Amino acid sequence: MTTLTADGASPLAGVRRFLRHLLYVMTDNPMTAFAFMLFLLIVGAALVGPWLVPYDPLATNAGSTLQPPSWQHWFGTDQLGRDVFSRVVVATRLDLMIAVSAVAIAFVIGSTLGAIAGFYGGWAERITGRCMDTIMAFPLFVLAMGIVAAAGNTVENIIYATAIINLPFYARMARTEVAVRRNAGFVQAARLSGNADWRILAFQIFPNSLPPMMVQISLNMGWAILNAAGLSFIGLGVIPPTPEWGIMVAEGANYIISGHWWLALFPGLALMLAVFTFNLLGDGLRDLVDPQRRT
Repeated sequence: MTTLTADGASPLAGVRRFLRHLLYVMTDNPMTAFAFMLFLLIVGAALVGPWLVPYDPLATNAGSTLQPPSWQHWFGTDQLGRDVFSRVVVATRLDLMIAVSAVAIAFVIGSTLGAIAGFYGGWAERITGRCMDTIMAFPLFVLAMGIVAAAGNTVENIIYATAIINLPFYARMARTEVAVRRNAGFVQAARLSGNADWRILAFQIFPNSLPPMMVQISLNMGWAILNAAGLSFIGLGVIPPTPEWGIMVAEGANYIISGHWWLALFPGLALMLAVFTFNLLGDGLRDLVDPQRRT
């Protein structure tokens, strides 16, 4: 008599399958591997950077103001004598936290509303559609400005404003993907097997709708960082002297004409690198969660 083992269904076996699939995705597309390396660099700077920087990012020094890049100060110093390199590295945590939080809120709420609207249709679809159309009727950055200006320029309000302007992307995409699949053969088979609608939506349809939304998440991460930096640049974002890329670019822009180019250049390069990384990361995330690629 043959006995069947449950090893294939164990959590360890699932982790091994995921790691094998991750390795396949990395080797299949070198640009994806490069994007993941940059992503790990950004995450590492956000997690351990504040403990590794050579100077206190808030400490001022009147004797070393506006010094160009050197061995002592790799990115130079600003108008208050603060080390620009330390401030750029420390700012990574705040900008990444704002982007991740805002995109996570927008993805959870938007995809849930969109999936329900696409699966059931009717009034759920009409109400969700009109709400998303209302948000999309405004220029999104102007809407974020209005929300932050009305609620106050705190980090929490920046996150909420960024999440609100990103809601329509996930709601519309989830609605479309679910509506296309709600009458598919595997859905009918699951319904005939006695599965409830919520179970079919959560475990059959939604996982197959994730790949295009992963690309959208990656793009929105870059946009969320740009949105936070843009709000800070116009004075509606994070309050100084907190290190933040948008604030640093805004402060450095005042000194470009006097030849102090490093004040705006290095925070701008960090901002560009983060957005570039998340734009490259989209294809890899899509391949990673696509059930059709897990062979």
